[in-house]
Amino acid sequence: MSMRTPVEVTTSVRDARTPRPLPSPPWPFTGRDPDLELVRRALGTARPGIVVTGPPGCGRSRLAAEAVRGTDCVRVAGTPETRRTAFAAFAPLLPEGVTLHRAVHLLADVRLLLVDDAHLLDDDSAALVHQLAVHGRARLLILATDGAPAPGAVARLRSGDLLPRLALEPLTREDVTQVLATAAGIPLEPLTVNRLHRLARGDLGLLRDLLEAVRDQGALSRDPHGEEWSWRGPVPVTPALRERGAAVLGRTRPEEREVLDRLAFAEPLPLGVEGLDLGVLERLEAEGLVRADGEDDATVRLAHPLHGPLLRAVAGRLRARRLAGDRRAWEAALEAEAGELVRRIDGADVRDGTAPVGEWLVGEARVVPAGYAGVRARFARLRGELREAVAWAREGLAGAPGDAGCLSELDCASAQLGESAPAAPSRPDPEGCRPPTPAPGPERASSSNTGRADSRGRARSVPPGGVPERGALVPPGGVSGRGASVSPCRVVGGQRSGGPGGGAGWAGGQEAPPDMPDLMTYRHAVRRTAPGGDVFARHADAIARGDGPGLDDAAAELEERGFLLLAAEAHAHAAQLHRDPRAARTARTRAVALARRCQGARTPALAGLVLGELTTRQRQIVTLAAAGLSNRQIAERLTLSVRTVGNHLYGAYTRLGANDRAALPWLTELPDGRTA
Repeated sequence: MSMRTPVEVTTSVRDARTPRPLPSPPWPFTGRDPDLELVRRALGTARPGIVVTGPPGCGRSRLAAEAVRGTDCVRVAGTPETRRTAFAAFAPLLPEGVTLHRAVHLLADVRLLLVDDAHLLDDDSAALVHQLAVHGRARLLILATDGAPAPGAVARLRSGDLLPRLALEPLTREDVTQVLATAAGIPLEPLTVNRLHRLARGDLGLLRDLLEAVRDQGALSRDPHGEEWSWRGPVPVTPALRERGAAVLGRTRPEEREVLDRLAFAEPLPLGVEGLDLGVLERLEAEGLVRADGEDDATVRLAHPLHGPLLRAVAGRLRARRLAGDRRAWEAALEAEAGELVRRIDGADVRDGTAPVGEWLVGEARVVPAGYAGVRARFARLRGELREAVAWAREGLAGAPGDAGCLSELDCASAQLGESAPAAPSRPDPEGCRPPTPAPGPERASSSNTGRADSRGRARSVPPGGVPERGALVPPGGVSGRGASVSPCRVVGGQRSGGPGGGAGWAGGQEAPPDMPDLMTYRHAVRRTAPGGDVFARHADAIARGDGPGLDDAAAELEERGFLLLAAEAHAHAAQLHRDPRAARTARTRAVALARRCQGARTPALAGLVLGELTTRQRQIVTLAAAGLSNRQIAERLTLSVRTVGNHLYGAYTRLGANDRAALPWLTELPDGRTA
């Protein structure tokens, strides 16, 4: 039996007789370029194939579709309804009553077999796929879900013993941002992207349902400050999302629904709280609807981030009013949350911090206290999440237009993005743009007004020279902890200078040497006795000495502590100082990888990440690839073969220290938007 043309195989005889509806336009394929290349190599000549596994919704099927595009491929798939029917997945390809031996013989001429949802195959189909893998009669691309029950033959394949195995991880937030930027058709502001990413939890199918729901229900509104669109308010309960939440929305036992609703409005809850029945919780946990959390599993929360918003959206007003509780409860939680972020900044550790109360406030379209918003903006900016910092600052300014801390953060983050912050009637010196000076000790307030929160989370000002309390809502206008005072941001040659946070002066208040990257120059007097302060001192010393390896070492620790933009800047500067070309390429590669995570940062040091060491043809092809053209489009434009384009790109990757074409825009675009 010869299979020379692509065949779309249905999963049952009934499906074969019933035409399928036209599929929705595919979402852009992004974030999987290295995985795609690995799969394509595994399906090359004389290769047995590959098994691709991952959590639900991670994009296995889309990856496979891209990998087999344009090839001679036969596709089969398993379904839950046909798991008891022999050879159900292969029904259109095999005669009725066929034996396993005969089936292996009939499929001997299949060049490439794609098996989707292999964990849902019937036992006979699973055995057939296993035998094809054992005998190498066809190249196999097998897709299966991690952790799902599967026939024994598929479980052995999924283990990676017979075929190489690729385990996919959920797309990162950066990848999701790129997907949404294309799929939405309109630019989405960062807090909306974060919310969609958090609710979907890496499930691209759910992400698509959410985006379609908020778009179709008119829940997106245009940002008055620019071209971006935002989503505030409850989750639209569309049929697709109701089906996604059927496990909690369809609970019929009143005691179970009561527990779920209480968690939806106040999670996480302590296990011993009154009215939280332990037996009900154990049943819900067994069904995967709730999970223990916190130290020693002392609290409990809903297992999926979408379930809480759905339960809140369908609750009646009176029920929501009863379950929401006293306003003072979430105000106290908000203040504690901000205090923890301040302590993290003081300790020079801005790695991922959990702050669900503020995200809940934004999602529910409630007013965010300016003091809290300033802290969130500063925390995000120090992490290199510049557009997120701008969004948080604007959230605070929406309720308090003249807040000094939020204005300062908006100014600093906009400068690091190479943009101009909106004009304000009265703007203080942005002293929030400074390295975080850590450790417990006497707090120092800046010369600008700084805000903090009272016991109810309301922002109040601290007089100039005042001493904020430990753990208070200290907005970015003031910096806490022991350490040297750092001068405000300044503008040098049209670019804003800054220290770890975005602004600073050179040692002793002098101007930085012209060859030093402005963002990186800040005072040497960071006290080494302060937790984390030594890394900033080593960083400054390495800049002063022109020490490339020292900058790389400092960058590694800065990255570990969460200061991604600082680390990117340090590596970029090191790449210019290294005498060893290999060390320079390595530093540039790391700088590019970190800069890609900084939401469009455009700073002087990053201007050094430009094309170099390329032939004229490589430069030409890389520039087109960075503009978004595929290999085939580049080949048609330059009248080359696709293989030649691929070879040139591979050589360019090696010389530039890049891993894939996603890094090319960073290597070809200068901070002012010009191409190298």
